[in-house]
Amino acid sequence: MQKEVKREFTKMEREILESLKNWQQIIRRYQTPSVPKAVRQLLNTFIPFIGFWVLMYLSLDWSIWITLALGVINGLITARIFIIQHDCGHQSFFKSKKLNNIVGIVCSFFSTLPYKYWAKVHAFHHGHTQQLEFRDIGDIPTLTVNEFREASRWRRFRYRVFRNPFILFFISPLAYVIISNRFPFVNMKGWKGTGRAQLINNILIIAVYATLAYLLGWKKFLLIQFFIVAIFSIVAFWFFYVQHQHEEAYKQWRKDWVFLLAAIRGSTYYKLPKIMNWFTGNIAFHHIHHLSPRIPNYNLEKCAQENPVLQKYVTAINFRESLKYAMNKLWDEESQRMITFREYYRNERLRIAA
Repeated sequence: MQKEVKREFTKMEREILESLKNWQQIIRRYQTPSVPKAVRQLLNTFIPFIGFWVLMYLSLDWSIWITLALGVINGLITARIFIIQHDCGHQSFFKSKKLNNIVGIVCSFFSTLPYKYWAKVHAFHHGHTQQLEFRDIGDIPTLTVNEFREASRWRRFRYRVFRNPFILFFISPLAYVIISNRFPFVNMKGWKGTGRAQLINNILIIAVYATLAYLLGWKKFLLIQFFIVAIFSIVAFWFFYVQHQHEEAYKQWRKDWVFLLAAIRGSTYYKLPKIMNWFTGNIAFHHIHHLSPRIPNYNLEKCAQENPVLQKYVTAINFRESLKYAMNKLWDEESQRMITFREYYRNERLRIAA
């Protein structure tokens, strides 16, 4: 039963709730995993990755630029591997829980993100997506206008540094992969064993990397693998950002929060070339993924194509349009939109003058 909402719905929100009142029936038939599709995806993902990795290793004797170019491609393929890991964490890639967990752990050696811990944090994100109380768990920290206004100078400075595009899109992704996922910074009630699983997963990753570095030469191995993971982390972070930090987003306190609105308005449909959808496992259909994380990535596009109503109310953006979202800094509760620092200071001058 839907809880009582204190905030008045907008006209669009009422229309969404009415048009998509049968959303659970719509998505149900896309939630069934397919073994042939899953196996095919494993083959057409891991075989190219290994092939490009070998080419990168050999190309170091020819040209570092060829190596880096191949690394960009393999970084994108790693994003596809991560989506498989991501689906396994949602128990949506295969029907078998055991098989999902095995494949998910194997994927973690490529993404470097510990399987069970990351899946647990990400599941929390899905259950509390766009709730203002939980912006620091599995999401990108975002202050509201009122919070920024009342913050100390030091907190404002730290937030402005964090939100600097270079820090946010190049340094933060690396810090997230290298540091944030090595320790159980998120450890909530009922997460017994998650920290231990994270530690074991991290030890196994280090052991595999150390063995490969010994066999292949540590300089070559670390150069290749670090560059691949760096590209992957930047791409993954950017996608997550534009899919939840768009101007017309949906962010509410729990008392006003509605799951359907959070999924449809709180996520974007990132319109990209087919090849990018292949690399990123159709995660561009992010609103559908948030409606049901049990839909495997290989069914997301089909769900969107066969149900135009799911595309009607989502914020659809292309790459060029998404670039401006890098300047979105604060959530304005009054206008219900993300705003830039420039807008904030202009509004503050007007507010003080009034």
